[in-house]
Amino acid sequence: MDAEGLALLLPPVTLAALVDSWLREDCPGLNYAALVSGAGPSQAALWAKSPGVLAGQPFFDAIFTQLNCQVSWFLPEGSKLVPVARVAEVRGPAHCLLLGERVALNTLARCSGIASAAAAAVEAARGAGWTGHVAGTRKTTPGFRLVEKYGLLVGGAASHRYDLGGLVMVKDNHVVAAGGVEKVEVECSSLQEAVQAAEAGADLVLLDNFKPEELHPTATVLKAQFPSVAVEASGGITLDNLPQFCGPHIDVISMGMLTQAAPALDFSLKLFAKEVAPVPKIH
Repeated sequence: MDAEGLALLLPPVTLAALVDSWLREDCPGLNYAALVSGAGPSQAALWAKSPGVLAGQPFFDAIFTQLNCQVSWFLPEGSKLVPVARVAEVRGPAHCLLLGERVALNTLARCSGIASAAAAAVEAARGAGWTGHVAGTRKTTPGFRLVEKYGLLVGGAASHRYDLGGLVMVKDNHVVAAGGVEKVEVECSSLQEAVQAAEAGADLVLLDNFKPEELHPTATVLKAQFPSVAVEASGGITLDNLPQFCGPHIDVISMGMLTQAAPALDFSLKLFAKEVAPVPKIH
């Protein structure tokens, strides 16, 4: 899906509410900076100062649109960033540029970091000759899930379940509470549980926290008995060990670290008065 298609997935009302909450969090009261900067027209250049994948343009746009500023992008969503890169320019009242600066940079940096991690994971999986789906999880930052799931998609990964209603998944604790696995069960810790889940009609069996040497034999046996059941691997999977989990009987590999451990990219927004925006230094 291209960037325009991804943008259509963002509910306008939800996006506007998120932007409003972010701006209120950063400036809940009187904006003293506005008294200093004033309302005169100004412009600022957005610079990328670390390599990675650019993601988060709809959020960046929505923040500055709400502040009566206009954003002009020089690079498309999903671009590979080679620092120092001039990514965009923002024009509007000086105090509005400053009001949106930190919120917009935080959002873009976080979203781009997740897209970069997702792209690296997909590249590692393809390098191992695996053609299944690399996916994220619900291990996201409260209040920031929309941004992080969007970043996964830009990076080429699957968002997987967006929320608890996106897919009925009975976890291990649910099994204990129910007293067994005679019902449809997805998260499994043994071959026996996986077979019981498949017999009960599960569409997707999650082999959770299996070591690679246990994962692949289990998936092989399960697929031999239930060819139509999809198999997902999850738990302890990182960019370094990802290739070990790739195999012909694994359909999905979900990685919580894509949203929990992805480092944010480094961006800066620099106001300028001259025709040519000065290039920032990388520290």
